[in-house]
Amino acid sequence: MANKDQTDTERMEKIVSLCKSKGFIFQSGELYGGLNGCWDYGPLGTELKRNVKEFWWRKNVLEREDIVGMDGSILTHQAVLTASGHVGGFSDPMVDCKVCNKRYRADQLDEIPTCEKKAQLPKGEDKSCELTEPKEFNLMFQTKMGASADENDPNAIAYLRPETAQSIFVQYKNVLDSTRLKLPFGIAQIGKAFRNEINPRNFTFRSREFEQMEVEYFCRPEDGLRLTDEWLEKRLEFYSEIGVPREKLHVLDIPDEDRAHYSEKTYDIEYDFPFGQQELEGVAYRGAYDIGKHQEHSGKNLEYFDAETKERFIPHVVEPSAGCDRTILAVICEAYDVEDLTKEGGKKDERTVMRFQPCVAPIKAAILPLLKNKPELVAKAKEVKALLQPHMNIFYDETAAIGRRYRRQDEVGTPFCIAIDFETLGEEGPNGEDFTDTVTVRHRDSMEQERVAISELLPWLLARIV
Repeated sequence: MANKDQTDTERMEKIVSLCKSKGFIFQSGELYGGLNGCWDYGPLGTELKRNVKEFWWRKNVLEREDIVGMDGSILTHQAVLTASGHVGGFSDPMVDCKVCNKRYRADQLDEIPTCEKKAQLPKGEDKSCELTEPKEFNLMFQTKMGASADENDPNAIAYLRPETAQSIFVQYKNVLDSTRLKLPFGIAQIGKAFRNEINPRNFTFRSREFEQMEVEYFCRPEDGLRLTDEWLEKRLEFYSEIGVPREKLHVLDIPDEDRAHYSEKTYDIEYDFPFGQQELEGVAYRGAYDIGKHQEHSGKNLEYFDAETKERFIPHVVEPSAGCDRTILAVICEAYDVEDLTKEGGKKDERTVMRFQPCVAPIKAAILPLLKNKPELVAKAKEVKALLQPHMNIFYDETAAIGRRYRRQDEVGTPFCIAIDFETLGEEGPNGEDFTDTVTVRHRDSMEQERVAISELLPWLLARIV
């Protein structure tokens, strides 16, 4: 079993290289030296991320009657974050090296790092950083609102939200009043959040700009602990469905002394990344803390009225909160594989393959005419393209040998390749079969092939990519 100390640096370097070369993820502002802790998703990464978010939304909103969605603003009122405790209380302990001026989080230093400006000192000299005493570093991005904002006017100050949860809490009553929901019910949101991390690291794992996939599930006080356990199991099931196996996940029951001040129960779900075991998601029982604080600070009544029991109370909240970018990274790390296909006595043959679950794969199917200089093959291939394109993301490729094209699609995780050959046009099969208007479908993982009628191709694929 992997733990936080077990790493595979070489594997991680290969994954990062593939992400850039194939168009999954790029360093933001790379042309100008890069913007640390910020990342741009390329064509394939955008599709992968969209598929993961849509699958999450389907499982947590569309397939449930008790959860609705919202999309809160990124700019956040200062009063919201004051009530939540973020203003004046959202910081990390920071230390500086007095020699090389590098900064580190004090609570994440297992050992004092080697000083960059002391690396050339004679043997035997202490080369470790000379660190300052820890000081608190505010993690929130602050901005001014309005063209003539007065620096002394607190209403002119806003923040880029450090989490998506607070926009749900402050709109909870509006959602409740505008729907016919009754407890228990949830509000789901996928959106950006921003934290001015002291030391972004491990590719996209810890970034300054990131996306969260979150549900705030409101319930009666007596149901909170039970629902927390139920949500934990649902979240573990979700990761299995998108290709992150249960055996690579670890559930940490956070002890009382390590939990956030608002939490009455917290589980962390961690994954065995190549750089160690790290958190993907937290499932927290937040009690009545958040709604209670916003009722206190706003002076507005945020109680829930139970028409059956005639009770009024502040609902409790269970929060499954996943890092979208961390989830994408886990999916990529889990999918990456290098398979040795070398035959005995033959030339070394390896293929790189991204074994994405079809439901999240960026490209669902590739359409490959056998030869590009045969107009009849190309015409039929484009007919198949027109058939499938309105329903899924497909890729058309007619250059290079068919085997090379298969390998290209393996590298980006396309689960199915569809070859249009002369048998599609009516030429007899090797045993005299009639394969007219059928195509050869090649499976990515097994590399096995089968014939599928063009008339059945769309439902055949749809049944396998959901």
